[in-house]
Amino acid sequence: MKKLLFLFVLYIFSNVLTYGQKAYGSGEYFKFKIHYGIINAGYATLELKDVVYNGKNVFHAKGYGWTTGLTKAFFKVEDDYQSYFDKKTNKPYLFVRKIDEGGYTKNQQGFFDQINKKVLVKDFKNNTEKTYDVTTNVQDILSSFYFLRNYPEINNLKNGDTVVIDMFFDNEIYKFRLKYLGKENLNTKFGKLSSLKFRPYVQSGRIFKEQESLTVWISDDVNKIPLLVKADLLVGSLKASLIEAKGLQQPLTIK
Repeated sequence: MKKLLFLFVLYIFSNVLTYGQKAYGSGEYFKFKIHYGIINAGYATLELKDVVYNGKNVFHAKGYGWTTGLTKAFFKVEDDYQSYFDKKTNKPYLFVRKIDEGGYTKNQQGFFDQINKKVLVKDFKNNTEKTYDVTTNVQDILSSFYFLRNYPEINNLKNGDTVVIDMFFDNEIYKFRLKYLGKENLNTKFGKLSSLKFRPYVQSGRIFKEQESLTVWISDDVNKIPLLVKADLLVGSLKASLIEAKGLQQPLTIK
């Protein structure tokens, strides 16, 4: 009986560890190669580090993307997105958005007051400051990525299920929706991997052809890392493929 009780406790404990394990940690680094049609258009990187912000130990996520070669000559892109967010709750404390997309520029920082549900946005391009109301579980554009990787029910989703979160973007709360499309084996640089396929609903008009223009494949494992992104744009199509990954929680499982 004691042995059975011990095995039962061990089973419960191991499952708690499995379900409680974060999909990411400090030192994680991704690099993506971006194609516009058949043209190598640029690269993007995403990294995560431990830092101290206002006396708190937090994660600092930094995403950087840029165009190269002929693409840069015709349509220069240089995007810098950053987020400082809580290690336990994933709630953001600060976001940075500094972008140049073919002359469309923004230079902002947003400071979240999670207690009073406010965010102070400083716009350095226009030299303005404004405070906005936010919701209890609001995310910024970059912290949303990490929040969704640890979404509690991600392994229990059924085809057609939709995840909805509150994202603060362009000075307003945006209901970001992510539709699950099932599992798919994907050929990658690292080998054939089992993946989860999602359809994020995006804002149509300036860049994307329609709301369902974007498709994302993530690894079907503990890491939940992005493997491939495809997008139908107003003009042409874009593909971003993962070409480098470091600091993963577990090695990728090759099929």
